[in-house]
Amino acid sequence: MMGNRGGKFHRDDKTLGARRWASTHWICCDLHWKDQHHEPMGQGYTSLFFLDEVTALAAGHRPCFFCRRKEAKKFLKGCRVNEFDQQIHEERLILLRKAGKVDAARGRMGPLPQGTMLKINSEFFALKNNRLLQWSFSGYTNSIALTEGKVLTPPSIIAILQSGYEPRWHESAKQWD
Repeated sequence: MMGNRGGKFHRDDKTLGARRWASTHWICCDLHWKDQHHEPMGQGYTSLFFLDEVTALAAGHRPCFFCRRKEAKKFLKGCRVNEFDQQIHEERLILLRKAGKVDAARGRMGPLPQGTMLKINSEFFALKNNRLLQWSFSGYTNSIALTEGKVLTPPSIIAILQSGYEPRWHESAKQWD
């Protein structure tokens, strides 16, 4: 999957500076949609690439209304896009400020839905079928028993997952179904 953070945040020489987003509209798109080609660092926006939708949601991205309209409507359930994007952006900023701190109030596994991402020590995991799947750039590589960790998925997205939204998983996660 691919996405962007509201526009172009790379320089003309296709390098990144300190800026990491152009607006609060962070979306997750289909990598291949109607044979359209996107320049990763083109004139309009800077592309990001995700292992799967679970990873994109943990980073605070939502489904795109252009290429993933059906999922976007199901995800937002009538909530206004601008309101949601502003709310989730505030949550992302809070999570950035707390980087490295364990959120003990939400660090327990009990109420978290499938698709929630956690950080345990220096590794990343996604919750699926009461197991934690170890994340890597190439796929999920291992499954471990539930344990405590720092929740990475923003609270508003956790609420959407709890209400029944089912994110897309990378093929490698299917071995633990």
